[in-house]
Amino acid sequence: MADIQTVATLLEQSLDPATSKQAEQSLRSFEAAQGFSLTLLQIVASDQLNQKARLAAALFFKNFIRRNWTDEEGRHRLPPTDVTAVKREIVGLMITVPYLLQVQLGEAISIIADSDFYTEWDTLVDDLVSRLTSSDTAVNNGVLTVAHSIFKRWRPLFRSDALFTEINHVLDRFCTPFLSLLQATDQLIDQNKDNKQALTGLFQTLNLLLKIYFDLNCQDLPPPFETNLQSIMSIFHKYLTYTNPLLETDDDEESGPLERVKAAICEILVLYTHKYEDIFEELLQGFVNSTWILLTSIGLKQKYDILVSKALQFLTAVSKNRKHAENFNSANVLEQIVEKIILPNMSLRSSDEELFEDDPIEFIRRDIDGSDSDTRRRAATDFLRRLMEQFEKSVTDVVSKYINHYLHEYNKDPRGNWRCNDTALYLFTSIAIKGTVSNIGVTSTNLLVDVVDFFTRHVAANLVAPFENVHPILKVDAIRYLHTFRSQMTKGQLSDAFPLLVKHLLASNYVVYTYTAITLERILAMSLDGQPMFKPDEITAFAKEMLTQLFRLIHAQGQTPEKIAENEYLMKCVMRILIVARETTAPHTQLILGELIRIMAETAKNPSNPRFNHYCFESVGAVIRFVAPVQPVYLESTLDTPFMSILSEDVQEFIPYVFQLLALLIESNPSAPLPERYQALIGPLLSPVLWESRGNVPALVRLLQALTARAVTVIIAQGKLEPILGIFQKLISSKLNEAHAFDLLEAIIVNFQVHTFEPYWKQIFIILFTRLNSSKTPVFGQRFARFFYFLVHKQKEGAGPDFAIKAMDEVQANIFGQVFMGFILPDTLDLQKSQDRKLAIIGLTKLLLTSTAVMVPPYSKVRPSAAITLANLVARPEVPQGSTGADDLSHEADLDEMGFAVTFSTLNTTKKPAADPAPEIPISGLRAWVTENFKNSQRGAKDWLPVEAMCLLE
Repeated sequence: MADIQTVATLLEQSLDPATSKQAEQSLRSFEAAQGFSLTLLQIVASDQLNQKARLAAALFFKNFIRRNWTDEEGRHRLPPTDVTAVKREIVGLMITVPYLLQVQLGEAISIIADSDFYTEWDTLVDDLVSRLTSSDTAVNNGVLTVAHSIFKRWRPLFRSDALFTEINHVLDRFCTPFLSLLQATDQLIDQNKDNKQALTGLFQTLNLLLKIYFDLNCQDLPPPFETNLQSIMSIFHKYLTYTNPLLETDDDEESGPLERVKAAICEILVLYTHKYEDIFEELLQGFVNSTWILLTSIGLKQKYDILVSKALQFLTAVSKNRKHAENFNSANVLEQIVEKIILPNMSLRSSDEELFEDDPIEFIRRDIDGSDSDTRRRAATDFLRRLMEQFEKSVTDVVSKYINHYLHEYNKDPRGNWRCNDTALYLFTSIAIKGTVSNIGVTSTNLLVDVVDFFTRHVAANLVAPFENVHPILKVDAIRYLHTFRSQMTKGQLSDAFPLLVKHLLASNYVVYTYTAITLERILAMSLDGQPMFKPDEITAFAKEMLTQLFRLIHAQGQTPEKIAENEYLMKCVMRILIVARETTAPHTQLILGELIRIMAETAKNPSNPRFNHYCFESVGAVIRFVAPVQPVYLESTLDTPFMSILSEDVQEFIPYVFQLLALLIESNPSAPLPERYQALIGPLLSPVLWESRGNVPALVRLLQALTARAVTVIIAQGKLEPILGIFQKLISSKLNEAHAFDLLEAIIVNFQVHTFEPYWKQIFIILFTRLNSSKTPVFGQRFARFFYFLVHKQKEGAGPDFAIKAMDEVQANIFGQVFMGFILPDTLDLQKSQDRKLAIIGLTKLLLTSTAVMVPPYSKVRPSAAITLANLVARPEVPQGSTGADDLSHEADLDEMGFAVTFSTLNTTKKPAADPAPEIPISGLRAWVTENFKNSQRGAKDWLPVEAMCLLE
């Protein structure tokens, strides 16, 4: 075990890109040592070490806890003494350290609480309560920060008995001291109204109390709070309307303590309006009036943005109820709302223009990703749309007057009044959209307005005009309009707009060309009747130009890996073009692959943007998928160096992608001998250290599946079959990896002769039976049932029903009957995938009609139950599965949760279609096939078929 100073030095080095990888590896080598977690906490606590080392220790401790606190079964992975010591020390430590360290320790406590609270950490709440004081705000704030880090976990969870048992455990202990502290804090604020330093700490306390109040109320209204609702809400109302010059900050951009408190109160008001309106109704109007006054008097500075957004969200929630919304239902009131609330918060501000110029990628992310939920524009838009849902014609009529006014002002002086056009477009978009905007754009519009006509008369001109004649923001508005209402446009209209959009990739303005890439990508992703709207030959004329410009723009971001990878929207557009253009890009393969390899090489130096990286590898996957079948040797040789470089340099974020792409490359040329470069991979791929990373496992299995299809003789010659089966044994012991284990096992059996496994069958079934008895999961049960039918179906390859039965009985005499009746048949009915059900139907038919073993005791007794299960499967309607074809690339990976940790993300372009176990029997003809087999059977099925299964003979 390394000493504190050594660990502290390594932690500092881990923050420097030049030494981070080596330092990280050294730190990871200490993780298994007893007491390492406590060493990290000692560094966090040490005033003798610099803040940089302490922060690095807190960060590493949080990630260490995430990796090592429990295994997938929920068992502690650390020594019991370390577990006890961490839980004993961490709360007290967090209370005493600076805020930046508190944040990291709070997240670590939340991770621990996920598994241990409250059944294995039932002293935590009592410990927290015991540390609360009557006047020490620093201590109280530490305690409340810990409490919030635990309780906030409840917010997104679904209701369950276990959840409410935990919440009640907390409420019993925490509600009374919470209410006392809330009242005491209110009194202390009054007593210290002239003491700026004290007020700042007390408002931090109040803000934490408000966050915890939301936590405690997020699932249900606690009885103590319902009983004291009047007094609690009077405090909230007091601070929603509170003013004190000492709390005004000089910073025009960052929210101060007073703004944060008022925003937190508005969040609670939204919660109560949505969930507890029947109890809250009597108090509602007072808050509505105060919120109105707040919104009509607050300034336009950025520091008020979150408060304004939350206040507007409250009014939006109120207007959802028709009874309350009626307060707004008059032309006069609606005009006031538009003039005093909507327009001030929807109109472009100087700070917005500064963001557009100075931080364009942030401007785009706020505007296009939905991350702008706390911006004024988004909140004002949502409020207006909610009112329009209630009073569509009234709102449309009122807002249309303002739209026409701003368009008129713009037309008088287009250069001087360009902001008027921007406001008019936002207003129109706000009332034109109905419902939510999905991944395919707007699905429903206000029939009182014509979005296509508005585009033609008021938007298209800015799209057509030369760059120098139109303000860049109006260019963006025009492109955004097309992006928003693309589903309302015909294919012909979109085709006409396509050349115009392509030209905008030449724009010098960052936001303009990025919005262009976003819009092009979304248009190309559109479909008609389940098929891509645009065919490869329809974009061939533009593909090379678009790709050339996009690659130019990516490289123009800057010279560092971080800047190159900054703009994921450009790379996503590259990906979409390659997917839609398909094999028509083959003439440009050298250009495309050269650019992608260059980007991979640079970003590998510091993988900083997971989304960009994903789209980059999807792009490589598209090239391999559509070009490798005709240029396999070129692609294999060209990609060998960059792929091997990533593997040899251990770029962990990229390795799972490389494994998937290698698998696709190997599968692209199935009839050729496996090149030596890939033969040499087999041994290293079986290294246990590779399989320790969860993110590697699915990709490694995928690669081994591809290799076993082309390297049977090599694997046998190298003696690697047994190590591969060892990988299967490791994977099947894990609930997280059990499906991958079956994928690997089935791939081996498909590609190798059945007799090759003769020495291993008994051990394989011992491993499977052990899992069945000890920790069977629904996934394991269904995959085990599928595996049995998989073996039964492989009759021609030397397996078949009697082979499978004999292999099981070698583990224990006559065990097949118990396993079949107790596990396989019950799980058969739970099979959902079309190919799995097909395999089960074929397998059961073969078992009943071709197996010798089930004709005589002791296994003849399984036939009636097997026949009834078969009849039920045949009679069931087919479950819609969506497209599983090899060419279906419409479904994208969900990257919402993608972060900087090494995780697995499936590359859509490398997906394999579900294998058909019997392509000669169509799913639609299964019933006829079963009936025909029963009719032609020589076994006299009528003698043993139960009545419930007689349909099989009809």
